[in-house]
Amino acid sequence: QVQLVESGGGLVQPGGSLRLSCAASGTRIRLYGMNWYRQAPGKQRELVATISFGCSTNYADSVKGRFTISIDNAKNTVYLSMNSLKPEDTAVYSCTANITYWGQGTQVTVSS
Repeated sequence: QVQLVESGGGLVQPGGSLRLSCAASGTRIRLYGMNWYRQAPGKQRELVATISFGCSTNYADSVKGRFTISIDNAKNTVYLSMNSLKPEDTAVYSCTANITYWGQGTQVTVSS
């Protein structure tokens, strides 16, 4: 059974940083393209970042230069490092493997 468990969310002030983790079990994440999505209240779910088999990365324009997706195959974990956070980054962040398996999400709130 494949499970993805996110952690690392919380409350942070504007301009602050957080690192989200997505730990996988039941499979090896190197077999998948891994993605981070987010969904804010009343808004559609948005693709934030992608890392492919070959570790090429892509980002939404809204987070380019501020967010970094990375993978640690030894820990079977994908990360989303978020810097220079803005109030509009407030959302529930979820990781997914090939948009097939999803985690439960972790809340990120950016507020002073």
